[in-house]
Amino acid sequence: MNVGAIKAIYRFEMARWFRTVLQSIASPVISTSLYFVVFGAAIGSRFTDIDGVGYGSFIVPGLIMLMLLTQSIANASFGIYFPKFTGTIYEVLSAPVSYLEIVIGYVGAAATKSIVLGLIILATAWLFVPVYILHPFVMVLFLLLTAATFSLLGFIIGIWADGFEKLQLVPLLIITPLTFLGGTFYSIGMLPPFWQKVTLFNPVVYLVSGFRWSFYGISDVGFGVSLLMTFVFLGLCLAVIAWIFKTGYRLKT
Repeated sequence: MNVGAIKAIYRFEMARWFRTVLQSIASPVISTSLYFVVFGAAIGSRFTDIDGVGYGSFIVPGLIMLMLLTQSIANASFGIYFPKFTGTIYEVLSAPVSYLEIVIGYVGAAATKSIVLGLIILATAWLFVPVYILHPFVMVLFLLLTAATFSLLGFIIGIWADGFEKLQLVPLLIITPLTFLGGTFYSIGMLPPFWQKVTLFNPVVYLVSGFRWSFYGISDVGFGVSLLMTFVFLGLCLAVIAWIFKTGYRLKT
């Protein structure tokens, strides 16, 4: 394992992020604050609680997961697409660096950025509503797994995209709608029985549900099922990346 190569890629990506760190942090913090004002205050005033948890507190895990998913994909996809766009990716591919080390460097940096933002969102939430974490180790585990998984997905999108507009295609048309329909702002138990069953085909439901369980001990699906589905999605992303590097898809042309 070429640790030096991993560190070089990781430090380069983190240095690029630190140059715009104020914008990178300010945007999600402001967005989260607006969510709390609109959903927590306006809509939350119409709810007493959900499963014994105040509505403002209930949406905190969902908001963190929303930001974690979108930021992981955005950071990883841009991180690998920009070297493709400028042509410097060929210097990396021709260097004595394995594909595994390239993935660890880029995905590790993207996941780190997302986790930092997730923790900042959590700290911001404490300013608006009471938040408590029943299972902190599980919470950290879901943070790490989700950040790594969706950074891998962003890495795949960055390789697949052949234009800047395609970097936004999957997040805007697929990931964001799935997140909003995945129990971010509500419990799927509030839906009619038919739509509860349909919602179980949404992978984001398992992420949000497992993450919310780590906070309040409540969930729409079992914690074990949520954890299993997260590992399944992680495995699928790893398999796709292995195929990409094996075939040279969108890298050797």
